[in-house]
Amino acid sequence: MKKEKGVMISSSVNGEEENDDKQQQQLIRFPSRNASSKYDFVKVKVWLGDNADHYYVLSRFLLSRMLTVTKIPNHVAIKIALELKKLLIDNSLLDVSQSDLEANLFKLMERRGYGEEYINRYKMMTRFHHQRVPLVILVCGTACVGKSTIATQLAQRLNLPNVLQTDMVYELLRTSTDAPLVSTPIWARDFSSSEELITEFCRECRVVRKGLAGDLKKAMKDGKPIIIEGIHLDPSIYLVDDEHKSPSGVHSENKEINPASVPLDDNATIEMKNINAGNSDEINGGSSTLSSNEGKSAHQVDAVSSSMASMGLTESISAGASLVELETDKTAVSKKSGPKPIIVPIVLKMAEFDHKALLEEWISSRTFKDKCLDQANDKLIANLKTIQDYLCSFTSQGLTVVNVSATTFPQTLDWLHNHLLQCIEQGTSSGSCENVTQESAA
Repeated sequence: MKKEKGVMISSSVNGEEENDDKQQQQLIRFPSRNASSKYDFVKVKVWLGDNADHYYVLSRFLLSRMLTVTKIPNHVAIKIALELKKLLIDNSLLDVSQSDLEANLFKLMERRGYGEEYINRYKMMTRFHHQRVPLVILVCGTACVGKSTIATQLAQRLNLPNVLQTDMVYELLRTSTDAPLVSTPIWARDFSSSEELITEFCRECRVVRKGLAGDLKKAMKDGKPIIIEGIHLDPSIYLVDDEHKSPSGVHSENKEINPASVPLDDNATIEMKNINAGNSDEINGGSSTLSSNEGKSAHQVDAVSSSMASMGLTESISAGASLVELETDKTAVSKKSGPKPIIVPIVLKMAEFDHKALLEEWISSRTFKDKCLDQANDKLIANLKTIQDYLCSFTSQGLTVVNVSATTFPQTLDWLHNHLLQCIEQGTSSGSCENVTQESAA
């Protein structure tokens, strides 16, 4: 009897097997879940360079991930990648140039309704990876605002493999070095004033920044994108570019966009705040654009800045100071005439009522609760609110503050996806212009 793929159901009568005919009738065939197409076994070589001196093997998975970056839905990107490979194999095009591959790809994209806008994004991202532009995305915020979720989702959408958490860096430094760090979170400790809290917060952020030095240096040197998320991210450390007195990789229009309903691709809206670089007077205060309902006056932020300066924890922000390590990394990149790093700082915040409810639930379940029984929940939440206001106080230096809520979370991701694509486009465009200028001068 010929063997067939399936499940054989057999029975016995008086201990003897049924005949072959009954066995055939009781054979239940199931479709193979791992059924493979012939297109999965045929290799297509894509040749690169003017002389076609080296090649790579076309991967449907990697191609679909690249299409997803352009904001094509994942299920459509998978179909387009399969259609392209079928087209090439059916026409016996097993050796194809990169330009011919892209020409066929763009035709398939247009056929499915993803035309010029998506094609331009694909070309832009190809140029971005080819130029190896250093990209550092900072996802800042206090507890329970969705930093980890947002960072993970953005990494998936933009096909970025490296996501670092400052909480892990903090713990590694605390347990394995002599760094002056304690196990109790900063917002769970008792401080005599908000200025003292922010001063200590800035000190810890600088310690964590030194712990990130190796990863940031590698990102700057090799041009590998990286996303850093966590509470121990002080925007003043990463924002300022000494040469241009404005945030690196952030192109400003010298205006402030107040919270508003911003239309998205899917006709949804999101309430958010996009702040661009302002003049030096705004930078000195670091908070003149903070509204009163954010819970922190300009006087408080001025006091914090003065306190930090007096203790030597930060240099004058208006003078364009930042950590020596970051500036060294930027200098190393510029000496090699490489592309200018793109640094995109984002602060997440949440409506006070929703945030308080999440914090109360979260605090009650944390192990450190036993270490701070003398602290009331209101005091812990007040400390977090103070830190949040400080993070939002750099609005005049190119900081983007995004309001997060459960009801608009998908729209928030869509907006951030668009925002990062715009930052990458501006960074690659400026890098191309600089390269052309340097070649002309040479």
